[in-house]
Amino acid sequence: MKKIQIDKTKLLELVSFIKENDLAEIEIKQGDQSVRIARYGTAPIPQASVTTASGAAKNEDHPILTGHPINSPMVGIAYLAPSPEAKAFVQVGDHVKKGQTLCIIEAMKMMNQIEADRTGVVKARLIENAQPVEFGQALFVIE
Repeated sequence: MKKIQIDKTKLLELVSFIKENDLAEIEIKQGDQSVRIARYGTAPIPQASVTTASGAAKNEDHPILTGHPINSPMVGIAYLAPSPEAKAFVQVGDHVKKGQTLCIIEAMKMMNQIEADRTGVVKARLIENAQPVEFGQALFVIE
């Protein structure tokens, strides 16, 4: 499989284009390469459970998450620390205060701090460092 090189600036411009024109998706093909970007609104908090033979729900790799989701207000690249060498802003289990920085999202070469909108405990981190995120995607869960 051939690795495709994607220009992040052009990708973010395409995302802005579909938002500005209220499109659900766009696909661009150039030669044997193509990129498709789809916009579906807010992403739900991932949940996974398996029902056992007795009918009781049994959690496997992903517990059922409850609490308040902190969603991405934009499309971009999420960073969990202020720099590659620095410690993460928060860890699962940390107590956070309203207004405390949870992560940074880089969008259009701007660094945007994502803050807790309430006081509580970080129950889950739903993203990895340097991961692309979508508008409305759940980033953290605070309880």
